[in-house]
Amino acid sequence: MPLYEHVFLARQDLSQAQVDALAENATKIVEENQGKVVKTETWGLRSLAYKIQKNRKAHFVMLDLDASGDAVAELERQTRMNEDVIRYMTVRVDAHEQGPSVMMRKQERSDRGDRGDRGDRGDRAPRAPRREEEF
Repeated sequence: MPLYEHVFLARQDLSQAQVDALAENATKIVEENQGKVVKTETWGLRSLAYKIQKNRKAHFVMLDLDASGDAVAELERQTRMNEDVIRYMTVRVDAHEQGPSVMMRKQERSDRGDRGDRGDRGDRAPRAPRREEEF
């Protein structure tokens, strides 16, 4: 069967137990349609880049699916009707990522150190001063 990643965003005013119930409901829908949920990751309450339906934050949840297209279509149909889910996206993948996803690997992101280190533009050449006669 094809492999999919399904990510949904739940409203910010839900409790973690309610978000877990949404993930369990999605798992049940997939399993009723002869599919399998390989992995479930809850990424937690995160800030959004812009407001969605008056929400500044959302609970993010990702499901790795091994299911047919019909099972994914039914999952998306049920998700679309749920008022607690503000956005969702399902992507077909060639293989599931082994271990934790990139969103769960916080230590790797904090160890990068390639951004924000320069402070006083240490490794860049100084700018030439502007001349008034150019304008």
